[in-house]
Amino acid sequence: MICITPVAQKHFAKLLVDKKPGTQIRVFVVNPGTVHAECGVCFCPPEEFKSRDMVIEFDLFSVHVDRVYISFLKDAKIDVIINELDSQLTIKAPNATKACSNIKNKINDDSLENRIRHVLQFQINPQLELHGGSVSLIRITEDLLAVIKFYGGCNGCAMASYTIKEGIETTLKNLFPELKGVLDVTQHQRGTHSFY
Repeated sequence: MICITPVAQKHFAKLLVDKKPGTQIRVFVVNPGTVHAECGVCFCPPEEFKSRDMVIEFDLFSVHVDRVYISFLKDAKIDVIINELDSQLTIKAPNATKACSNIKNKINDDSLENRIRHVLQFQINPQLELHGGSVSLIRITEDLLAVIKFYGGCNGCAMASYTIKEGIETTLKNLFPELKGVLDVTQHQRGTHSFY
């Protein structure tokens, strides 16, 4: 499904040496199925493995892909171009911009809750995954507040309140004007998992 060139495999293996034992690679897509689709790669420590992940084994590491991204990453190729000054990671994913019927159905779903879940899954979480975190929708209150909870590196992050107001709440209210705001119910605990 995803081709990682030998040069890119060596590059990832070298980067993983200094990471927490068991850390692997995660590949994801931001805004999949749209002209704004972008692929990303981040480190994935063991506590961030998901039961719904598809795991692709390589000689020195494994790649985790959330199953919702599988069709968008079909025939993807990851390479590293090395020149005299630096190295450049490249990701070519010809299917990242192709629409998927599941995504179309979610977008057209009448439920505000499902539309918000879709935005969190495909627009917000891919960006949070770069920092080892994610967010999920717990529920929509009667007074139209989106109740959310952070996980991973976002739990205890010093920037969590900024992310809520300037990132998540602004994005959701722009897309869904009926929404009154966002309420975080995470019991933030600082620790080595937190992103600073």
